[in-house]
Amino acid sequence: MNIKKIIEGKREWRAHVVRVKSLPKDYQIVYKEIQIYLFKVGPIELCEGNGLLSDILDFFEEGVLAGKDVLEITGTDVASFCDELLKDSKTYADLYQESMKKRHT
Repeated sequence: MNIKKIIEGKREWRAHVVRVKSLPKDYQIVYKEIQIYLFKVGPIELCEGNGLLSDILDFFEEGVLAGKDVLEITGTDVASFCDELLKDSKTYADLYQESMKKRHT
């Protein structure tokens, strides 16, 4: 990765963080919990360009504009909300398991 891509990535992340901080406090709390959960699970497209975190942020911003409570959007079980988002996503754990299967074949 060249230095220009690193700088651009940091610039995009900072802009993303500013958007998160502009959400109402309850949305920020739920967003942070989702972020922690997703970082542990490790979906591959989590931060790539307009990845999953950006999609969630867009979704939350739409909820704010519609005047909805954050739990109306995610439901009360935020982990299940995350699992549903990830059901068709490949994770780093999946890649690792695939590579281990290939090694033993």
